[in-house]
Amino acid sequence: MQKKTWMLGAGAVVALAALLAWAFAPRPLPVEVASVVQGRFEAGIEEDAKTRLRDRYAVSAPLAGRLERIALREGDAVRAGDVVARILPALPALLDERGLREQQARVEAAQAGVQRAGVRTERSRAVLEQARGDLRRSEDLARQGFVAAARLEADHLALDAAQKDAQAAVLEQQAARADLAQARAALDVVRRPEAPGAGRAFEVRAPVAGRVLRVAQTSEGMVGLGAVLIELGDTAQLEVVAPLLSTDALQVRAGSPVRIERWGGPGVLQARVRSVEPAAFTKVSALGVEEQRVNVLIDLTSPAAQWAALGDGYRVVVRVLTREAEQATLVPLSALFPLPDGAGAGATASAAPRMAVFVVEQGRARRVPVELEARGSTHAWVRQGLDVGAQVVVYPPATLADGARVRLRAP
Repeated sequence: MQKKTWMLGAGAVVALAALLAWAFAPRPLPVEVASVVQGRFEAGIEEDAKTRLRDRYAVSAPLAGRLERIALREGDAVRAGDVVARILPALPALLDERGLREQQARVEAAQAGVQRAGVRTERSRAVLEQARGDLRRSEDLARQGFVAAARLEADHLALDAAQKDAQAAVLEQQAARADLAQARAALDVVRRPEAPGAGRAFEVRAPVAGRVLRVAQTSEGMVGLGAVLIELGDTAQLEVVAPLLSTDALQVRAGSPVRIERWGGPGVLQARVRSVEPAAFTKVSALGVEEQRVNVLIDLTSPAAQWAALGDGYRVVVRVLTREAEQATLVPLSALFPLPDGAGAGATASAAPRMAVFVVEQGRARRVPVELEARGSTHAWVRQGLDVGAQVVVYPPATLADGARVRLRAP
């Protein structure tokens, strides 16, 4: 009987010890995992930007007088040569030599403007012909394998820029001729105020085709010489201006691809960097910090019908791509964490901080150092340390250690 009692007591002690061991044994940590994949990698700079017209034209009063009510409103379309305003000349009581010379000087300045616009037009045509010739030569050499694809793409961009510059030069020449015609008409009124028809309304015409952007004065009233009456522009000739930090602008080059997101319409618009302005400016952020920023000029390359609803001064969000790769090993940024000082082979004080991930193998988390090539917005490009298909822990808890048991958390 006593032997049986001892055996029962021993069994109870063993059971109690096993129960305590099970109760205090470490439990597997619940974790979330993601797979290491191979795909396209993109890294870029995201910034708020706005649209603007490449060319704006301010139509001003060629003479002082009484402005008739302007019937045009913002958004109305006008053609080159259409009448946008009418002014009844206010003839002075006494015409002196000074007023006559001022009008003559205005005519001479307008003539010089026409000549200058003509020279710019000829120069832009020469640049356009040179760009076409360079593109033809590059295409011939590319078919023979002597020119890189990047050079061919640069020649295409140069031809596109030369064509747009030639169009702008023609429009500038038309505007200069319109200014000259208005100045001559104003001079005739000053020279011959008593001539028949001098009291008739003077018609101010649109120098270019486009849309009305702003009407400075809609009601009838007196206006002075040179007062702005209306602003015109072609909304189909839009560009995007992105004020990047000067440190970020150093990574941007002419021709860099751009994605325009969150612009208010469906999908993502495609664009390219035309140029980076050489001068920076100071801007105070919302937190009161002074920042040096640089304007990056971007041309839209998506079909015009896709962004026809955009206008001047609209807010958009641009993403300028600085790094691209088609077949890159990608790991979520949420899986990366820095290695402690001294951890990881080959770490030095001058090298960039080493990163690591937890890889799940046979129910345990193994800390694996990795070398990164670049970082994107959601994923990092891993140069060495991970294989495609590996399961990594995302958002690893602070209590997770190398070799700890883990279990996958149900989604």
